[in-house]
Order: sequence, then C-alpha cells, then structure tokens
Amino acid sequence: MNDLSPTKLAPDAYGVLSEPDTLTIQRLLPGPVERVWDYLTQSELRRQWLAAGEMALAVGAPFEFVWRNDELTSPSGPRSEGSAQEHRLQCEITELDPPKKLSITWGSTGGVIFTLEPIGTKALLTIVHRRVPERSTLLSVSSGWHTHLDILAARMAGQEPAEPFWDQINRLRPEYEQRIPG
Repeated sequence: MNDLSPTKLAPDAYGVLSEPDTLTIQRLLPGPVERVWDYLTQSELRRQWLAAGEMALAVGAPFEFVWRNDELTSPSGPRSEGSAQEHRLQCEITELDPPKKLSITWGSTGGVIFTLEPIGTKALLTIVHRRVPERSTLLSVSSGWHTHLDILAARMAGQEPAEPFWDQINRLRPEYEQRIPG
C-alpha cells in the first residue's frame, strides 16, 4: 500500500488498493474526532457530503442510504451516463466503537470500515471498502469516495467544494483507471 501517513497526506490524496479488491482512502479533516463522527453518523450532516439516512447506532441496526448527488454541489455538473437522480442502498451496522470505528455492509461488497484517529487538533479518517467484486465497480467506488471525501473536507472547513460533483467524478474515473491495475 502507498504511504498514507498523516505527514504525507494531501487533501486530495488518491485511494490505493490495500488488497487486490480493497480500496483504502484517507483524509485529514478539521477535528475533533467527535465532529467527524457526527458527519458520519447524523443524517443531516452526512447528506451534505455523502447520503442521507437515519442510523440507529447499534450493531445489527439496518438503515438506508439515500444519495442525491446532484444536491451536493452547486452547480452539480452534468450527471454521468447511467447515473440516477437518486440512489438507495440498504445497509447494516456490523461493528461500532464510537467515535473511533464504524463498519457497515455495502451491497455486494465486503463492506466499508470508517476509522477515526486524532492527529493534534485534526482527525484522520480512513475508509476501507472491502471485497469489491469487479474492476468497474472498484473504479466507481474509488472516484466516488475520493469526490465525496473532498466535499466532506470542504464542508467541514466551511468552504464550498472546489469542483462540481459530476465534473470531479468524470475527471477522476480515467485517473483511477490508470492507477488501478486491470
């Protein structure tokens, strides 16, 4: 895996394959850890960068993510071909250690693990998306997490995202095609 230590972490750091079918991506965010935790677990905050959906914080608790990516930036840019205005995903909490770790199911993949670590006044968020079954999905997941995390970093810093959502997705996908082996 690439060296993603906090001292080498850039705000727009690319995700890397930590295993052949597992993406790991990190962001150093304005802290404290508890603030980032709220952006992961509270629907109203999470919908500003990822997806809405009420989440009962208990292992085994089911919930639904509701994506409306056109609402994440203004303008949103032209939607990628085949992308719906709204997307829903049924998930379940599989591990919970507030405010340090949250693991959830994620469709046909091996799930997503969010971990938080304090780094001075900031928080290092690490996302591990496990067992992504095919390369096309891995490319989509990579450009998606990268874009969503850039929006999260901007929102937490009190700024507007630097690039429209769909423009960034469409720019990053070919970059990840070069970075992720075929």
